[in-house]
Amino acid sequence: MRSPSERPALEVRDLETRIDTKLGLIKAVDGVSFSVDHGETLGIVGESGSGKSITALSILRLVPKPAAYIARGQVLLDGEDLLEKSETEMRKVRGKRISMVLQDPQTSLNPVFSIGFQVVEAIGMHADAPRKTLVRRAVEALRRVRVADPERRVDDFPHQMSGGMKQRVVGAIALGSFPSVLIADEPTTALDVTIQAQYLRLLKDIQQETGLSIIFITHDFGVVARMCDKVAVMYAGRVVEYGPVREIFNSPAHPYTKALLNSVPAVEEDVDRLYSIKGQPPAFWDMPEGCRFEPRCDVAMQRCKTEYPNKFARASTGSGAHYADCWALEEPEWIPSRS
Repeated sequence: MRSPSERPALEVRDLETRIDTKLGLIKAVDGVSFSVDHGETLGIVGESGSGKSITALSILRLVPKPAAYIARGQVLLDGEDLLEKSETEMRKVRGKRISMVLQDPQTSLNPVFSIGFQVVEAIGMHADAPRKTLVRRAVEALRRVRVADPERRVDDFPHQMSGGMKQRVVGAIALGSFPSVLIADEPTTALDVTIQAQYLRLLKDIQQETGLSIIFITHDFGVVARMCDKVAVMYAGRVVEYGPVREIFNSPAHPYTKALLNSVPAVEEDVDRLYSIKGQPPAFWDMPEGCRFEPRCDVAMQRCKTEYPNKFARASTGSGAHYADCWALEEPEWIPSRS
């Protein structure tokens, strides 16, 4: 953890991304804020369509233009606001200081180019070095992500590799220039359980060796428990709860977080029917007037229908900031927060 005088590796403040659709202008990311310290892992969880991936793309300024654009906010990478940089300056940042691993390695790799060519191309974007040096660095990058016999595999094509190996190659591309922040967008979705465990262990090992900061986007609370120090729970474009993983697992505050945790099957319990969250997330072009989770919430009050909740923070517990957007938290243990 950082001291008060140290700035986080990445800090997102009040980020808002809008998309112009046939059904109107929507806020796909609506006032999202969080931070990641050096060597720390932040998990971003939520159902499909909650805004996790578009938040990541907004951080890297890769939202699909011209329909999508960032309306306001700050993205501070080691104190520098990425939203104020030109596109030319951003090309020097992406891959060098902050990288992203996309969901599906099958579509992230070009099938007509060798693995070595693609890793070299990524490293060469940020290094003015002879071809032999770049190839050597590509081999080292593949070795770092535990690709066996990397000197030979650099000449292979994507179709010659398994899904797990492709995911490692995508990781080598992302980590080849030693970024300080890595965004991993559901990188284990296409992998079987055994390979998932190996890949997660690999990311942890690399983090310990390099001090890498990781934003891990997932819908799997098991992955969050294993990988993350903090977690941001997203729903309908907003972060509805944020705090240390252990505290959120032990005492979740927002009804949506509680519902997500209840949806995780417990192996030791014998139940006739698994828990599920009733209803569906709201459409972005037809948001409720008040709390966005109100139509699905078991503890909603009349106020929830008309007013979006204030952000309430748990009174200091010494384990880090923990806040949630819920009117039910108007009690002594929780105080209004501007975080």
